[in-house]
This record gives sequence, C-alpha cells and structure tokens, in this order.
Amino acid sequence: MNSRLKILNATKWTGGFTLIMGMMIFLYGLIGEVTPIIGIGIGTIVGAVLFFLIGMFFITTEEMVENTHKGIEISPMKSRNGLYLVKNNK
Repeated sequence: MNSRLKILNATKWTGGFTLIMGMMIFLYGLIGEVTPIIGIGIGTIVGAVLFFLIGMFFITTEEMVENTHKGIEISPMKSRNGLYLVKNNK
C-alpha cells in the first residue's frame, strides 16, 4: 500500500502543478490575445489530465496484479462438447 500511496501523491502533485501552469498559460494567452499561447495552454491542461489518468491506471494495474491469486482457477480440461470446465480448488 505504501508504494501505491507514493505513486498517488507524486501523480497528484505533478498533475496538479502542471494543470495550474496550463491554466496560467491559457489565461495569459487569452488576456494578452496571443493565439499560439492559447493552444499551448490547452495542450498543457490536456497533458496534465492524461498524466493523472495514466498514474491512476498504473496504481490500478498494480492493485490488480497483486490480487490475482484471489480468483477462480480455470484449467484447460476439455469436455466432450468442446467447452472448458471450471475447476474450483476450494
């Protein structure tokens, strides 16, 4: 849990800082009427959101990999009609 919390905090702070910088760049371009800067600000905002979502995906993937032993084992024993049988080891 500790490593996931570290990844969550790093993702949260980095994504939040990038989001704030993107908003500042966007507002500077909007107020100063500099069209290319507006696009850079929008791109930075979208990048911050994607960065946060990818971090959440890594945390979720790590959680799922850690909990794979809790599922039902499916063995490849074929029955006569071609369907696979589920073998429960409980």
